[in-house]
Amino acid sequence: MEASKIRSVGTDTRLRHGRVSLALSFFVQGVVFALVVTRIPAIQDRYGISDALLPAFLAAVPILAGAGSVLTGKIVAHVRPSLVLRWAQPLLLFALLGVGVGDQLWQLALALCAFGLSGGALDASMNMLGVRLQRAYGRSIMLGFHATYSLGGIAGASLAWVGAHWDLSLLMSYLPVAVVLLPAVLIGGRWCTDADADSEKPAASGSESAAGSSVTFKALLPLCLIMTFAYIGDSTVSNWSAKYLQDILGSSDEVATVPYNAYMVTTLLGRAAGDLGVRRFGPVAVVRFGAVLAAAGFAVVAMAPGPWVGILGFAILGFGLCVVVPQCFAAAGRLFPHASDAAVARLNISNYVGFLVGSPLVGALGDAWSYRGAMLVPMLMILVTLVYARSFADDAARYGGGHDRSRTADVG
Repeated sequence: MEASKIRSVGTDTRLRHGRVSLALSFFVQGVVFALVVTRIPAIQDRYGISDALLPAFLAAVPILAGAGSVLTGKIVAHVRPSLVLRWAQPLLLFALLGVGVGDQLWQLALALCAFGLSGGALDASMNMLGVRLQRAYGRSIMLGFHATYSLGGIAGASLAWVGAHWDLSLLMSYLPVAVVLLPAVLIGGRWCTDADADSEKPAASGSESAAGSSVTFKALLPLCLIMTFAYIGDSTVSNWSAKYLQDILGSSDEVATVPYNAYMVTTLLGRAAGDLGVRRFGPVAVVRFGAVLAAAGFAVVAMAPGPWVGILGFAILGFGLCVVVPQCFAAAGRLFPHASDAAVARLNISNYVGFLVGSPLVGALGDAWSYRGAMLVPMLMILVTLVYARSFADDAARYGGGHDRSRTADVG
């Protein structure tokens, strides 16, 4: 009896430490990604990239990240995701430094190649471990991890603003971040846990694991569509919100910077509270509510008579859209409980597909039709989520209120 109690306490401690370590990984990725994307003009100036060539560089990163996610899906058939994460985190930080230290195009190309591949590997491995930890906890915690990513994004964007405001070089902007975060990820990585790793050990079958081959595209397709559409919506905000406010709603340069910040803040708040909603109402209800709220946000943006109503629409959009992606990963883990790593790796590709498609789609529609009308297209895409909402069903995802899973200890 005493030995059993000791093992239980040890397991609880391991899961708590793993949860903190994984939250740190999400935070670090959010910081690093924001530092790169918000300083694209400075990167373009430093390396002398023409406007015609810039889209090719921007498209290369998500394409390589998708390749990194696919590669991770194959690697974790042989090693644990925690090992991939421990290697990917420092590589991502070194890639960030590489972007800041070079001055020739080939150097930037190498740095962005490393950035994309390590970022994709980190993204996939983090969500694999998040799915595993959520299963070990027996309750929804996935949104909390993505909330720390949003917090990291806000921190990174703020640091980028400081660098731009004080006219700091890219290296001087990135070096202090790497100096602080590199020891943090190396130490935090030691706490990383694969949680229920034993349930993810399939027998090998040919060139792929039996678990990987059991993940059927047909079963995963609804979640892939939903995630793609969610990232089309997200990229619409990140790429077009400032231009929309300034060119369509007549705002000043300063006010045009507000909608993305408002979107990020409401995304953080929505994700911070989202796990409570899943435990109380279940994932289907939360995703449906989020989809309707996100569509309403796009509708407000499309019909906004002025800048501040437009900002309100983007803020509403953040509250709604923020729950969809984390719940896609959680649903994939439930759909393929013995092959969740492979499912997450394949689903994660939809992230980059949506990112690649979203910006040019809205731009083309805006130029050919109108930017107000273009905002209605991602709105309709988000509403497709309602059609496939049952893909998120799982009563066991609730916790409390008559939905406790007695076999699982509450570990914080």
